[in-house]
Amino acid sequence: MTMINSNPIGLYLHIPFCNGKCPYCDFYSVAPQKGVTDSYVAALCKKIDEENRIYDTVYFGGGTPSLIGADNISLILSHVQTTENCEITLECNPSDTGGINSVFDFVKVAESGVNRISLGLQSAVDTERKALGRRGGCDDVERAIARARAAGITNISLDLMLGIPNQTKESLLESVEFCRKSGATHVSAYILKIEEGTFFHKKRDTLTLPDDDETGELYLEAARALEESGFIQYEISNFAKEGYESRHNLKYWRCEEYLGIGAAAHSFANGKRFYYERSIADFIAETPPIDDGAGGDEEEFIMLALRLTEGLNFARFESLFGKSVPDGIVEKAKFLRDHGLVTVDSEKISLTKQGFLLSNSVICSLLEIY
Repeated sequence: MTMINSNPIGLYLHIPFCNGKCPYCDFYSVAPQKGVTDSYVAALCKKIDEENRIYDTVYFGGGTPSLIGADNISLILSHVQTTENCEITLECNPSDTGGINSVFDFVKVAESGVNRISLGLQSAVDTERKALGRRGGCDDVERAIARARAAGITNISLDLMLGIPNQTKESLLESVEFCRKSGATHVSAYILKIEEGTFFHKKRDTLTLPDDDETGELYLEAARALEESGFIQYEISNFAKEGYESRHNLKYWRCEEYLGIGAAAHSFANGKRFYYERSIADFIAETPPIDDGAGGDEEEFIMLALRLTEGLNFARFESLFGKSVPDGIVEKAKFLRDHGLVTVDSEKISLTKQGFLLSNSVICSLLEIY
Protein backbone atom coordinates (compact mmCIF):
# COMPACT_ATOMS: atom_id res chain seq x y z
CA MET A 1 0.00 0.00 0.00
CA THR A 2 1.23 3.49 -0.84
CA MET A 3 2.00 5.97 1.90
CA ILE A 4 -1.12 7.75 3.11
CA ASN A 5 -1.75 11.36 2.07
CA SER A 6 -2.42 13.08 5.40
CA ASN A 7 -4.10 16.18 3.90
CA PRO A 8 -7.85 15.56 4.46
CA ILE A 9 -10.24 16.14 1.55
CA GLY A 10 -13.90 15.36 0.82
CA LEU A 11 -15.16 12.00 -0.42
CA TYR A 12 -18.22 11.51 -2.61
CA LEU A 13 -19.51 7.95 -3.07
CA HIS A 14 -22.05 7.38 -5.82
CA ILE A 15 -24.56 4.60 -5.16
CA PRO A 16 -26.34 4.22 -8.53
CA PHE A 17 -29.24 1.99 -7.47
CA CYS A 18 -32.88 3.03 -7.31
CA ASN A 19 -36.19 1.16 -7.18
CA GLY A 20 -37.81 3.61 -9.58
CA LYS A 21 -36.78 6.60 -11.66
CA CYS A 22 -38.49 9.86 -10.66
CA PRO A 23 -39.82 11.64 -13.78
CA TYR A 24 -37.60 14.69 -13.22
CA CYS A 25 -34.35 12.84 -12.35
CA ASP A 26 -31.37 12.69 -14.72
CA PHE A 27 -28.83 11.28 -12.23
CA TYR A 28 -27.28 7.97 -13.18
CA SER A 29 -29.20 5.11 -11.55
CA VAL A 30 -30.41 1.59 -12.32
CA ALA A 31 -32.56 -1.02 -10.59
CA PRO A 32 -30.58 -3.03 -8.01
CA GLN A 33 -29.63 -6.66 -8.65
CA LYS A 34 -28.18 -8.74 -5.82
CA GLY A 35 -25.00 -9.93 -7.54
CA VAL A 36 -24.34 -6.58 -9.21
CA THR A 37 -24.89 -4.65 -5.97
CA ASP A 38 -22.44 -6.84 -4.07
CA SER A 39 -19.81 -6.54 -6.83
CA TYR A 40 -20.25 -2.78 -6.95
CA VAL A 41 -19.84 -2.41 -3.17
CA ALA A 42 -16.70 -4.58 -3.33
CA ALA A 43 -15.31 -2.40 -6.14
CA LEU A 44 -16.00 0.75 -4.08
CA CYS A 45 -14.18 -0.70 -1.08
CA LYS A 46 -11.21 -1.74 -3.21
CA LYS A 47 -10.90 1.71 -4.80
CA ILE A 48 -11.15 3.43 -1.40
CA ASP A 49 -8.30 1.24 -0.14
CA GLU A 50 -6.18 2.04 -3.20
CA GLU A 51 -6.67 5.79 -2.79
CA ASN A 52 -5.49 5.59 0.84
CA ARG A 53 -6.62 9.10 1.76
CA ILE A 54 -7.99 10.75 4.88
CA TYR A 55 -11.37 12.49 4.57
CA ASP A 56 -13.03 15.20 6.61
CA THR A 57 -16.39 14.89 4.80
CA VAL A 58 -18.06 11.85 3.25
CA TYR A 59 -21.22 12.00 1.16
CA PHE A 60 -23.24 8.98 -0.03
CA GLY A 61 -25.25 10.18 -3.06
CA GLY A 62 -27.29 8.42 -5.69
CA GLY A 63 -29.53 6.89 -6.77
CA THR A 64 -30.78 5.80 -3.41
CA PRO A 65 -27.83 5.02 -1.12
CA SER A 66 -30.04 3.69 1.67
CA LEU A 67 -31.28 1.02 -0.75
CA ILE A 68 -28.06 -1.02 -0.42
CA GLY A 69 -28.80 -1.49 3.29
CA ALA A 70 -27.11 -0.62 6.54
CA ASP A 71 -24.71 -3.58 6.36
CA ASN A 72 -23.23 -2.39 3.06
CA ILE A 73 -23.07 1.23 4.24
CA SER A 74 -21.20 0.02 7.32
CA LEU A 75 -18.89 -2.16 5.22
CA ILE A 76 -17.98 0.74 2.94
CA LEU A 77 -17.30 3.06 5.87
CA SER A 78 -15.03 0.47 7.46
CA HIS A 79 -12.67 1.13 4.53
CA VAL A 80 -12.84 4.95 4.84
CA GLN A 81 -10.22 6.75 6.93
CA THR A 82 -11.74 9.86 8.46
CA THR A 83 -10.83 12.76 10.70
CA GLU A 84 -12.24 12.85 14.21
CA ASN A 85 -15.01 15.35 13.37
CA CYS A 86 -15.79 14.04 9.88
CA GLU A 87 -19.24 14.94 8.50
CA ILE A 88 -20.76 11.77 6.99
CA THR A 89 -23.97 12.26 5.03
CA LEU A 90 -26.29 9.52 3.78
CA GLU A 91 -29.05 10.26 1.27
CA CYS A 92 -32.20 8.29 2.10
CA ASN A 93 -35.52 7.68 0.39
CA PRO A 94 -38.27 8.23 2.98
CA SER A 95 -40.37 5.33 1.67
CA ASP A 96 -37.44 2.92 2.10
CA THR A 97 -36.38 4.17 5.53
CA GLY A 98 -39.65 5.55 6.93
CA GLY A 99 -42.20 3.13 5.53
CA ILE A 100 -44.30 1.18 8.01
CA ASN A 101 -42.57 -2.07 7.04
CA SER A 102 -39.09 -0.59 6.60
CA VAL A 103 -36.28 -2.55 8.25
CA PHE A 104 -33.51 -0.05 7.49
CA ASP A 105 -31.14 -0.01 10.46
CA PHE A 106 -30.39 3.60 11.40
CA VAL A 107 -28.65 2.45 14.56
CA LYS A 108 -26.11 0.44 12.57
CA VAL A 109 -25.25 3.28 10.18
CA ALA A 110 -24.99 5.70 13.11
CA GLU A 111 -22.57 3.34 14.86
CA SER A 112 -20.60 3.19 11.59
CA GLY A 113 -20.16 6.98 11.63
CA VAL A 114 -23.11 8.41 9.69
CA ASN A 115 -24.04 11.64 11.45
CA ARG A 116 -26.09 13.46 8.80
CA ILE A 117 -29.15 12.31 6.83
CA SER A 118 -30.54 13.88 3.65
CA LEU A 119 -34.19 13.01 2.92
CA GLY A 120 -36.14 13.61 -0.29
CA LEU A 121 -39.20 15.47 0.95
CA GLN A 122 -39.66 17.51 -2.29
CA SER A 123 -43.13 18.57 -1.07
CA ALA A 124 -45.20 18.13 2.07
CA VAL A 125 -48.36 18.01 -0.07
CA ASP A 126 -48.96 14.38 -0.99
CA THR A 127 -50.71 15.20 -4.27
CA GLU A 128 -47.60 17.15 -5.33
CA ARG A 129 -45.37 14.28 -4.20
CA LYS A 130 -47.42 11.91 -6.32
CA ALA A 131 -47.12 14.20 -9.35
CA LEU A 132 -43.34 14.08 -8.84
CA GLY A 133 -43.37 10.28 -8.84
CA ARG A 134 -42.42 10.06 -5.17
CA ARG A 135 -43.38 6.84 -3.42
CA GLY A 136 -45.08 7.13 -0.05
CA GLY A 137 -46.33 10.20 1.74
CA CYS A 138 -45.27 12.75 4.32
CA ASP A 139 -45.92 10.26 7.07
CA ASP A 140 -42.96 8.26 5.72
CA VAL A 141 -40.77 11.36 5.97
CA GLU A 142 -41.89 11.91 9.56
CA ARG A 143 -41.14 8.30 10.51
CA ALA A 144 -37.72 8.38 8.82
CA ILE A 145 -36.82 11.53 10.77
CA ALA A 146 -38.01 9.99 14.03
CA ARG A 147 -36.07 6.77 13.41
CA ALA A 148 -32.89 8.66 12.54
CA ARG A 149 -33.21 10.79 15.69
CA ALA A 150 -33.84 7.73 17.85
CA ALA A 151 -30.55 6.35 16.53
CA GLY A 152 -28.74 9.55 17.53
CA ILE A 153 -28.61 11.22 14.09
CA THR A 154 -29.97 14.73 14.66
CA ASN A 155 -28.43 16.58 11.70
CA ILE A 156 -31.18 16.14 9.11
CA SER A 157 -31.51 17.84 5.73
CA LEU A 158 -34.71 17.94 3.67
CA ASP A 159 -34.93 18.47 -0.09
CA LEU A 160 -37.65 20.85 -1.25
CA MET A 161 -38.60 21.48 -4.89
CA LEU A 162 -39.95 24.74 -6.30
CA GLY A 163 -41.89 25.38 -9.50
CA ILE A 164 -43.34 21.86 -9.58
CA PRO A 165 -46.65 20.79 -11.16
CA ASN A 166 -49.70 22.52 -9.61
CA GLN A 167 -47.63 24.19 -6.85
CA THR A 168 -49.03 27.39 -5.37
CA LYS A 169 -47.67 29.84 -2.84
CA GLU A 170 -50.02 28.32 -0.24
CA SER A 171 -48.86 24.75 -0.89
CA LEU A 172 -45.23 25.87 -0.82
CA LEU A 173 -45.74 27.51 2.58
CA GLU A 174 -47.28 24.25 3.79
CA SER A 175 -44.04 22.48 2.82
CA VAL A 176 -41.89 25.12 4.52
CA GLU A 177 -44.00 24.77 7.66
CA PHE A 178 -43.41 21.01 7.57
CA CYS A 179 -39.65 21.65 7.45
CA ARG A 180 -39.91 23.97 10.45
CA LYS A 181 -42.00 21.60 12.54
CA SER A 182 -39.87 18.57 11.62
CA GLY A 183 -36.87 20.00 13.46
CA ALA A 184 -34.70 19.66 10.35
CA THR A 185 -31.38 21.49 10.51
CA HIS A 186 -30.98 22.07 6.77
CA VAL A 187 -33.17 22.57 3.69
CA SER A 188 -32.10 22.38 0.04
CA ALA A 189 -34.70 24.25 -2.03
CA TYR A 190 -34.24 23.61 -5.75
CA ILE A 191 -36.18 25.03 -8.68
CA LEU A 192 -37.39 22.20 -10.92
CA LYS A 193 -35.39 22.00 -14.13
CA ILE A 194 -36.74 19.88 -16.96
CA GLU A 195 -33.70 17.86 -18.05
CA GLU A 196 -33.37 16.16 -21.41
CA GLY A 197 -33.84 12.41 -21.30
CA THR A 198 -36.27 12.50 -18.36
CA PHE A 199 -39.94 11.51 -18.44
CA PHE A 200 -40.89 15.11 -17.63
CA HIS A 201 -38.96 16.26 -20.70
CA LYS A 202 -40.96 13.89 -22.92
CA LYS A 203 -44.23 15.13 -21.38
CA ARG A 204 -43.19 18.76 -20.94
CA ASP A 205 -45.99 20.13 -23.14
CA THR A 206 -48.63 18.48 -20.94
CA LEU A 207 -47.27 19.57 -17.54
CA THR A 208 -49.05 22.26 -15.54
CA LEU A 209 -46.06 24.28 -14.37
CA PRO A 210 -45.72 27.82 -13.02
CA ASP A 211 -44.32 30.24 -15.59
CA ASP A 212 -40.93 31.93 -15.08
CA ASP A 213 -42.38 34.89 -13.20
CA GLU A 214 -44.47 32.67 -10.94
CA THR A 215 -41.48 30.39 -10.28
CA GLY A 216 -39.41 33.44 -9.38
CA GLU A 217 -42.06 34.52 -6.90
CA LEU A 218 -42.10 31.02 -5.39
CA TYR A 219 -38.31 31.10 -4.98
CA LEU A 220 -38.37 34.47 -3.24
CA GLU A 221 -41.28 33.36 -1.05
CA ALA A 222 -39.45 30.16 -0.10
CA ALA A 223 -36.33 32.13 0.82
CA ARG A 224 -38.38 34.53 2.94
CA ALA A 225 -40.38 31.82 4.70
CA LEU A 226 -37.37 29.59 5.35
CA GLU A 227 -35.39 32.44 6.88
CA GLU A 228 -38.38 33.38 9.06
CA SER A 229 -38.35 29.74 10.20
CA GLY A 230 -34.72 29.99 11.26
CA PHE A 231 -33.04 28.57 8.14
CA ILE A 232 -30.38 31.05 7.00
CA GLN A 233 -29.57 31.10 3.31
CA TYR A 234 -25.89 30.39 2.62
CA GLU A 235 -26.05 29.35 -1.05
CA ILE A 236 -28.46 29.88 -3.95
CA SER A 237 -30.51 26.81 -3.06
CA ASN A 238 -29.39 25.97 0.47
CA PHE A 239 -30.57 27.09 3.90
CA ALA A 240 -29.39 25.94 7.31
CA LYS A 241 -29.78 26.49 11.02
CA GLU A 242 -26.69 28.21 12.41
CA GLY A 243 -23.68 25.89 12.27
CA TYR A 244 -25.44 23.25 10.15
CA GLU A 245 -24.30 24.22 6.66
CA SER A 246 -23.32 21.21 4.55
CA ARG A 247 -19.54 21.07 4.97
CA HIS A 248 -19.22 18.66 2.07
CA ASN A 249 -21.14 20.79 -0.42
CA LEU A 250 -19.24 23.88 0.68
CA LYS A 251 -16.12 22.17 -0.67
CA TYR A 252 -17.66 22.23 -4.16
CA TRP A 253 -18.53 25.91 -4.00
CA ARG A 254 -15.23 26.96 -2.46
CA CYS A 255 -13.17 25.03 -5.05
CA GLU A 256 -11.73 22.76 -2.37
CA GLU A 257 -10.55 19.23 -3.14
CA TYR A 258 -12.80 16.20 -3.11
CA LEU A 259 -12.58 12.70 -4.53
CA GLY A 260 -15.55 11.06 -6.23
CA ILE A 261 -15.64 7.26 -6.35
CA GLY A 262 -18.22 5.21 -8.25
CA ALA A 263 -19.98 5.18 -11.59
CA ALA A 264 -20.67 8.76 -12.79
CA ALA A 265 -18.78 10.27 -9.81
CA HIS A 266 -16.79 13.49 -10.40
CA SER A 267 -13.62 14.63 -8.63
CA PHE A 268 -11.45 17.71 -8.20
CA ALA A 269 -8.00 16.87 -6.85
CA ASN A 270 -4.44 17.99 -7.54
CA GLY A 271 -5.73 20.81 -9.75
CA LYS A 272 -7.53 18.39 -12.08
CA ARG A 273 -11.15 17.47 -12.68
CA PHE A 274 -11.96 13.89 -13.67
CA TYR A 275 -14.94 11.57 -13.65
CA TYR A 276 -16.04 7.97 -14.07
CA GLU A 277 -18.27 6.86 -16.94
CA ARG A 278 -21.98 6.37 -16.26
CA SER A 279 -21.49 2.60 -16.22
CA ILE A 280 -21.56 0.18 -13.30
CA ALA A 281 -19.88 -2.48 -15.43
CA ASP A 282 -16.99 -0.15 -16.31
CA PHE A 283 -16.48 0.80 -12.68
CA ILE A 284 -16.49 -2.83 -11.52
CA ALA A 285 -14.02 -3.61 -14.33
CA GLU A 286 -11.74 -0.87 -12.89
CA THR A 287 -11.92 1.32 -15.99
CA PRO A 288 -9.95 4.45 -15.01
CA PRO A 289 -11.66 7.83 -14.70
CA ILE A 290 -11.66 10.30 -17.59
CA ASP A 291 -9.53 13.45 -17.39
CA ASP A 292 -11.81 16.49 -17.58
CA GLY A 293 -8.97 19.02 -17.66
CA ALA A 294 -7.67 21.59 -15.22
CA GLY A 295 -9.95 23.05 -12.58
CA GLY A 296 -9.97 25.73 -9.92
CA ASP A 297 -8.85 28.57 -12.19
CA GLU A 298 -9.85 32.20 -11.63
CA GLU A 299 -13.03 32.04 -13.69
CA GLU A 300 -14.28 28.85 -12.07
CA PHE A 301 -13.43 30.10 -8.58
CA ILE A 302 -15.40 33.32 -9.14
CA MET A 303 -18.38 31.49 -10.65
CA LEU A 304 -18.67 29.10 -7.71
CA ALA A 305 -17.97 31.71 -5.03
CA LEU A 306 -20.85 33.83 -6.29
CA ARG A 307 -23.26 30.97 -5.57
CA LEU A 308 -22.63 31.56 -1.87
CA THR A 309 -24.09 34.36 0.23
CA GLU A 310 -20.54 34.99 1.47
CA GLY A 311 -19.74 35.86 -2.15
CA LEU A 312 -16.45 36.54 -3.85
CA ASN A 313 -14.01 37.45 -1.09
CA PHE A 314 -11.25 39.72 -2.43
CA ALA A 315 -8.62 38.64 0.13
CA ARG A 316 -9.19 34.92 -0.55
CA PHE A 317 -8.97 35.47 -4.30
CA GLU A 318 -5.67 37.33 -3.89
CA SER A 319 -4.24 34.65 -1.58
CA LEU A 320 -5.05 31.93 -4.14
CA PHE A 321 -4.09 33.68 -7.38
CA GLY A 322 -1.53 36.26 -6.27
CA LYS A 323 -3.40 39.25 -7.66
CA SER A 324 -6.48 41.36 -7.09
CA VAL A 325 -9.90 40.63 -8.52
CA PRO A 326 -9.86 42.21 -12.02
CA ASP A 327 -11.07 45.82 -12.09
CA GLY A 328 -13.49 44.95 -14.90
CA ILE A 329 -15.41 42.59 -12.62
CA VAL A 330 -15.59 45.14 -9.82
CA GLU A 331 -16.84 47.85 -12.20
CA LYS A 332 -19.48 45.54 -13.70
CA ALA A 333 -20.54 44.58 -10.16
CA LYS A 334 -21.07 48.25 -9.30
CA PHE A 335 -23.28 48.60 -12.38
CA LEU A 336 -25.31 45.53 -11.37
CA ARG A 337 -25.53 46.89 -7.82
CA ASP A 338 -27.49 49.83 -9.15
CA HIS A 339 -30.02 47.33 -10.50
CA GLY A 340 -30.38 45.54 -7.14
CA LEU A 341 -28.65 42.34 -8.27
CA VAL A 342 -25.40 42.43 -6.27
CA THR A 343 -23.81 44.12 -3.28
CA VAL A 344 -20.24 45.43 -3.41
CA ASP A 345 -18.05 46.60 -0.55
CA SER A 346 -14.34 46.77 0.23
CA GLU A 347 -14.20 43.04 1.06
CA LYS A 348 -16.44 41.20 -1.40
CA ILE A 349 -19.00 40.99 -4.17
CA SER A 350 -22.15 39.00 -3.41
CA LEU A 351 -25.47 38.43 -5.11
CA THR A 352 -28.76 39.65 -3.65
CA LYS A 353 -31.80 37.35 -3.52
CA GLN A 354 -32.97 38.89 -6.79
CA GLY A 355 -29.48 38.27 -8.14
CA PHE A 356 -29.66 34.63 -7.07
CA LEU A 357 -32.90 34.28 -9.00
CA LEU A 358 -31.07 35.52 -12.13
CA SER A 359 -27.73 34.00 -11.15
CA ASN A 360 -26.81 32.50 -14.53
CA SER A 361 -27.19 35.83 -16.31
CA VAL A 362 -25.58 37.86 -13.51
CA ILE A 363 -22.54 35.60 -13.17
CA CYS A 364 -22.06 35.40 -16.95
CA SER A 365 -22.16 39.17 -17.09
CA LEU A 366 -19.50 39.49 -14.38
CA LEU A 367 -17.27 36.98 -16.16
CA GLU A 368 -17.44 38.61 -19.60
CA ILE A 369 -13.84 39.81 -19.27
CA TYR A 370 -12.48 36.22 -19.46
